[in-house]
Amino acid sequence: MVDQADIQHLLELRTGLRRFLRWSEQQAQTAGLTPAQHQLLLAIRGHPDPAGPTVGEIADYLVLRHHSAVGLIDRAAVAGLVIRNPDPTNNSAVRVTLTEAGMAKLDTLAEAHLQELAHLAPTMRTLWRELEEADRDARHPAARPTSKIASAPPRGSSPGTGSDSSSKQRRPRSRRG
Repeated sequence: MVDQADIQHLLELRTGLRRFLRWSEQQAQTAGLTPAQHQLLLAIRGHPDPAGPTVGEIADYLVLRHHSAVGLIDRAAVAGLVIRNPDPTNNSAVRVTLTEAGMAKLDTLAEAHLQELAHLAPTMRTLWRELEEADRDARHPAARPTSKIASAPPRGSSPGTGSDSSSKQRRPRSRRG
């Protein structure tokens, strides 16, 4: 049974997150962007490959379907915020990078967001710590897999049965970019 203190901490955390998200949406609109465009610019600039993310990677970052990411990228390209570039190693993939205008808008927003997060950090850190302590051993189902979990044998197999990755190679999942 979840106690009242845990429920109150959850409420405080969710309220803080929602207020930050609302503030972030207002900042994007003030900068002349939709909140989705702001997230798109952040996904592109935050991607580790300097060639930019593929459309599929952008869809993953923004938790969108591929066709929805394409539409968002189309509108951002028309607004002069992003450019599509052919992937030099994969003819079927397209990579997306920021224009100077997109970079300038994101830099302005990122600076304001970092300042706001620095302001919120002590409160959010305290709430997060209290929630972690309340549920120390449980792993949230939405958390990204760790390397230990990702390297576990496929479901239904056990070590030493011949069903591990050394006897059966999985084909990598193909993603259209």
